[in-house]
Amino acid sequence: MTTDDWTLDRTYRSSVGEVRWTALGPPTAPPVVLLHGTPFSSYIWRGVARALAGRHRVLAWDMPGYGTSEKYEDQDVSLAAQGRVFTELLAHWELTEPDVVAHDFGGCVALRAHLLHGARYRRLVLVDALTLAPWGTPTYRLLGAHPEIFGQLPPALHRALVREYVSSASHRGLHPAVLDRLVEPWCTAEGRPAFYRQIARNDQRFTDEIQPRYGEVAVPTLICWGAEDTWDPATKGHELASLIPGARLHLIPGAGHLVQEDAPAELTAALTDFLRPRPECDGRHDGS
Repeated sequence: MTTDDWTLDRTYRSSVGEVRWTALGPPTAPPVVLLHGTPFSSYIWRGVARALAGRHRVLAWDMPGYGTSEKYEDQDVSLAAQGRVFTELLAHWELTEPDVVAHDFGGCVALRAHLLHGARYRRLVLVDALTLAPWGTPTYRLLGAHPEIFGQLPPALHRALVREYVSSASHRGLHPAVLDRLVEPWCTAEGRPAFYRQIARNDQRFTDEIQPRYGEVAVPTLICWGAEDTWDPATKGHELASLIPGARLHLIPGAGHLVQEDAPAELTAALTDFLRPRPECDGRHDGS
């Protein structure tokens, strides 16, 4: 999948900065919300969002400190803050029980909103979700431990580091234009310090806080995982599926952590099937 236009044309003033978001599809269609992870943005969902918009009202957003949303010094971009902001957004959108699809640490954000802040979902999809200890690649941990040092890198070296880091999330390799689009937000004057800030302020304690409660998740849950994920291996998908009652695991061959780029058709097919309305039988054990 190559680059194309993807614009978040709406704003919401959250408790930790301005959030950019957009909506696609019929306003009266069943709502589905897409959450990204790090160091990405809603851009990774562009193709999936447009495919789902034929039958859904799709809402996508850049978390504070990411993508086109606001970035500033001392901003609270922790997973705890993102969980609160997501809860705020659901209220702002007047969504009482949407479908939620969350990638990477977006899975932690969605689960924190659900388990700690009472957000309700109709269905939940977790895609290569950073939700279980231990998590964080060696590079992630190194950057998080020394943000003041890496933050002094000259812009060209910083860009090269971010490009290499983002590239490693794909098993098949990213189109150069897609890689440029994912890297660019981190290479502005505001983006360079924001890149190291978001790593330094996020660690495993935010998933440790909720991991013992995954057995309380009572909504139909699908777990999609790239079989070749080197950031968070597929064994984590199996473990997560065992902790959420009734969860179904769907492995996607040939895909790494960025399933949306490595296998967009396969992921979209799995989502379309799982999220389709089942008025005759929409309970927990519906064969999904």
